[in-house]
Formats: sequence, structure tokens, C-alpha cells
Amino acid sequence: MNIRPLGDRLLVEPIEREETIAGGLLLPETAKEKPQQGKVLAAGAGRRDDSGKRIDMDVQAGDTILFAKYAGTEIKIDGKKLLIMKEADVLGIVE
Repeated sequence: MNIRPLGDRLLVEPIEREETIAGGLLLPETAKEKPQQGKVLAAGAGRRDDSGKRIDMDVQAGDTILFAKYAGTEIKIDGKKLLIMKEADVLGIVE
């Protein structure tokens, strides 16, 4: 299934953190923090201002981003967990 985000939305694949801590203990699913980093798989064309002019997005497909802890809407496609979020939820681009 292919999804093309609209407006200023992004399709993001979260980057999962390590499942073990430094001591070698395995963390249960409930103890893990929600991922706050991800790779942008697809980006919309950008939002429109009050006059209808399109404003280009700063984030593009392929970028690795940092995002707010509870940002976006989680969806499942072909068994993979993905997020659809607005560009405003992006805190920064990892370079």
C-alpha cells in the first residue's frame, strides 16, 4: 500500500531504541520510552497561507527527525508501525 501525505503532513518510520540497558537487562515493552526519532518516508507538498500560496516544507523524504513524544497518529501498513504527523510536531532534523 502506498500513502502520499497531504498538506504539511509527514509519513515517518519511528527508529526504535535499544531493547537492553547497559547492564544487559532486557527491557519489557511497558518500560520502553516511545520513540522520538524517525526517518521520513514521504512528505506532503506543504501547507497554504491565507492567500492560498503554497509554503514549502523544511522536512523532506529521507531526513532523520526528532519529534515530540506523543506526536502523530500511529498506523500499521504491512505489519510496520508508522506515524503520520504534521511538520509542526518536528523538533529538528538530525544531521
